[in-house]
Amino acid sequence: MTTVALYARVSLDEAADDRRYQEPENQLEPLRTYAKAMEWTVIGEYVDRASGANANRPEFRRMMQDALMNRFNGIVVWKLDRFSREGIIPTMSYIKQLKDRHVWLRSQTESWLDTSNEGITDVILAIMSWAAQEERKKISERTKAGIQRRRNIGQWHGGRPPKQKGGSLPSPAETTPVEKAPLTQPLPPAPTTK
Repeated sequence: MTTVALYARVSLDEAADDRRYQEPENQLEPLRTYAKAMEWTVIGEYVDRASGANANRPEFRRMMQDALMNRFNGIVVWKLDRFSREGIIPTMSYIKQLKDRHVWLRSQTESWLDTSNEGITDVILAIMSWAAQEERKKISERTKAGIQRRRNIGQWHGGRPPKQKGGSLPSPAETTPVEKAPLTQPLPPAPTTK
């Protein structure tokens, strides 16, 4: 009997104005179907709501601990970037730890990601780990560029920008100007003591 763990990671839904996360069931449902079709027994499901660049994702760490204790034969993910976006060295380190314990990693949507097969998988995995890290950098660069553009036109006052229905930002005419308080105000007179 082959036993597996399912791992899903979701990020913030940028289209939502209430900082909610994407729905993990979008990954878990097809992973369950895939495991059933492969006649694997699902031992556990691990779900993180965090960036793939965060090495301290609680469910990821719990899953890795369980894997190192050989609680299952393999880990099934939707895509490599759901497993990790930490870059080549950390991702390869996780996979080496798994392989040392004879636990494999497989992606449902990326046929090249199956560490139970030796050979070209390691080379492709290194390239795709690098690509996942580069995508994370691009997301950060795009976000910073958008913030700078809004600063340049006087629409950015710090924090998360407000969104209107449909996800658009308000026009400058629709925003209320922020009154600037003086940097220092005189202190009230000290009370006299008798």
